[in-house]
Amino acid sequence: MSTVATSDAATPHTYYVAPGGSDSAAGTLSAPWASFAHAQSVAQAGDTVYFRGGTYTYTHADSSCSSQTASVNAITVNKSGSSGALINYVAYSGERPVFDFSKVSNNCRIKGFDVTASYVHLKGLEVEGVPQNNSLNHESWGVWITGSDNTFEQLNIHNIMGTGLFIQNGGGNLVLNSDSHDNYDPRSSDGAGNNGDGFGAHIPAGHPGNVFRGDRSWWNSDDGFDLINAFSSVTIEDSWAWRNGYLPESTTPAPAGNGNGFKAGGYGGKYVSGGVKHTIERDVAFDNKDSGFYANHHTVADDFFNNTSYANHPDFNMLGISSSGAAIGIGNLRNNIAYGGTLTANMSGTNAAYNSWNLNVTMSNAQFQSVSTTGWNAARQSDGSLPALPYLHLASNSTLIDKGTNVGLPYNGKAPDLGAFETP
Repeated sequence: MSTVATSDAATPHTYYVAPGGSDSAAGTLSAPWASFAHAQSVAQAGDTVYFRGGTYTYTHADSSCSSQTASVNAITVNKSGSSGALINYVAYSGERPVFDFSKVSNNCRIKGFDVTASYVHLKGLEVEGVPQNNSLNHESWGVWITGSDNTFEQLNIHNIMGTGLFIQNGGGNLVLNSDSHDNYDPRSSDGAGNNGDGFGAHIPAGHPGNVFRGDRSWWNSDDGFDLINAFSSVTIEDSWAWRNGYLPESTTPAPAGNGNGFKAGGYGGKYVSGGVKHTIERDVAFDNKDSGFYANHHTVADDFFNNTSYANHPDFNMLGISSSGAAIGIGNLRNNIAYGGTLTANMSGTNAAYNSWNLNVTMSNAQFQSVSTTGWNAARQSDGSLPALPYLHLASNSTLIDKGTNVGLPYNGKAPDLGAFETP
């Protein structure tokens, strides 16, 4: 008889899961388990579960649909770790575990991973193919989050019929060095492509501290990053968004997708009290169907610091809304670059200074090492950080170097450079 490994609160344990494993095995490297669900039933705070490479195929959710508009989960992550002792679900070194949900047949809304737990860490997992099996719902989701203080690291989420990763509730979550791309919701009840975002955070009040850092979002049918209806502050930093608003891997506009790189707030086009300020810093947007950076009728001034927007339409659109319902320009903008496409829109009323369009500088390709828009989806560095590319970095003789003002971000030289990339 095989022995099933057990854990205790005092000593962290390590377990293994692999395609072709058995949940009646020991959970060791040589005798791995088969399922996420079984690993979670055993793992305790501080433990690590390694997933071996290969495909984990799901054909049904872990519960049945109560109606065609109900939501079900393929994987429910509901056991919490603790502060300083997360439960870790991690790709085995050098291997690629793929969670394929394309065959889930439940006829309602589907979540690939539903994370209700707190203090868990998902790292190095690939999430793909969550379907829409009817046309009565807006979207399905790759990773849906309502827990707090979790870390989602080096995830590769793609071909979801809806948003790749979505924070619905909870605070203190970190989405780190993750990719979300080629998401498209063809059966959305409010228009094909209207909800295929890369990343979203629509959290209620009282849940601050959610951060997106080092993430990439491309070829999603709606927006790259979407903070609409977020009543708690969110930070998006050191992240890239491009070619959103199109059908995946094409230049065909999605039928109902918006196509913004960074949609930084808003409450459905209406003024509401209790709006919050978001921070968008050191980010890059290019070749999106619509705006690179968009205030989206937000009600308070977000901080847009040291961002680079290239060939969007427009690059920066600061359309806000006043308490009377009037359209206004709103936002605090410093050290940003707008180049190519249409530079700005709805700037009247914003607090904008030390940006490329405010200064006596001549914009041209010569300001940059390269303005290439291909290759941005290159492999990440070994630690999961963004690839080291020259694109949209300032040339050594650029007149945009040291032209910024101190906004609290680190910089070299006598003053910050303009744009997302500080010159060494």
